[in-house]
Amino acid sequence: MSEAATAEDTCPKVKFVTNKGDIVIELFCEKAPITTNNFLQYVKDGFYDGTIFHRVIPGFVIQGGGFEPGMNQKQTRANIKNEADNGIKNTAGSLSMARTPDPDSASSQFFINLKDNDFLDFTAKTQQGWGYAVFAQVVKGMDAVEAIAKVQTGNAGGHQDVPAEDMMIVSATLLEQE
Repeated sequence: MSEAATAEDTCPKVKFVTNKGDIVIELFCEKAPITTNNFLQYVKDGFYDGTIFHRVIPGFVIQGGGFEPGMNQKQTRANIKNEADNGIKNTAGSLSMARTPDPDSASSQFFINLKDNDFLDFTAKTQQGWGYAVFAQVVKGMDAVEAIAKVQTGNAGGHQDVPAEDMMIVSATLLEQE
């Protein structure tokens, strides 16, 4: 698992219904337990329903999980510990927690890597080296991710790379284990 993200068969899957198609992710519950539990609590609470992918940078990432249409930021729970030292890399299709420069500042926002972004990987337990914690992998729906990545963007609400048209997460639901 250290070279690229691969799904852990016993871990939960979550389905995002978006206005560009469905995206199914499998969580890395064994390698990122704190992040997985945090993310699943947001899913179970319905927090992601009606939010948007508010940052889209083609060839890099799409980011969501914290804003409603109109760039209204949602209130989140407490920040979590950074688990970027779990050996999982920021490869194409992997999901990582977004954060501020403080390594332990992730809460609800996440991003989907559109390509291998090795410069986001953990290198050391320092301010510069912490990286971004990978906690899941897209297992179905990369076409929807790519469609979101192709939308026109601009500036809105003091933010850059905001889609001109809302890229909605209509719902996020925990799928039953198969």
